[in-house]
Amino acid sequence: MTRKLLSFLLPVALFSMSAFSQNNGGGAAPATATGSKVGIISIQDAIVASNEGQRDLSALQTKFVPKKNELDSLSKNIEAKQTQLRTQGDKMNDDARATLTREIEGLQKQLQRQGEDAQSDYNTQQGEIANRIGGKMMDVIDKYAKQNGYALILDVSNPQTPVLWAGTNINVTKDIVDAYNAQSGVAAPPPSAPGAAATPSAPRPQTTRPAGTAATPKASAPTTPKK
Repeated sequence: MTRKLLSFLLPVALFSMSAFSQNNGGGAAPATATGSKVGIISIQDAIVASNEGQRDLSALQTKFVPKKNELDSLSKNIEAKQTQLRTQGDKMNDDARATLTREIEGLQKQLQRQGEDAQSDYNTQQGEIANRIGGKMMDVIDKYAKQNGYALILDVSNPQTPVLWAGTNINVTKDIVDAYNAQSGVAAPPPSAPGAAATPSAPRPQTTRPAGTAATPKASAPTTPKK
């Protein structure tokens, strides 16, 4: 199984941020500017760093472990048959060799189809989590900005945001995460045991182009999921 087909278990998450952006005027909560300060935030980092985000994304990864194992098993089956064809093919008659070749091709198509379906399902559920948390986080940002004299807070996790440089002292991501955690009431996850999955990494924006899938899947060790 290639990493591309198993990417729903890799650290990088592909979040669709469009839903809550559309519900909040393209990502900015409606507000009347009450100050003159300018801040930046990575909404995607904030969603994943929140206690609720860590809890729900970890649960989603766990949910898809059986599917990952199923795809890994199918991939190993393909590899075994490819090895058989490579090492014994010259000793087979034409019919046997053709039958084995067709079996391999059929299994490869099955692997790719199931992998793409699983990836799509995972991305959809992951996006639902991000959009749900992101929508509630917009309210926290609105309140924070008004209370702390901000006229503008830009989301720098979006590559379309026109920010070329910004000082770290104006990054309010951690403040928003802390405020969101306090409002949500979701407890911080317990420390991970040795060898346990780490927190998933920050999601990429929807504008990131999805990687293509390989025509002939190869087995590879899955990466331990992160944030």
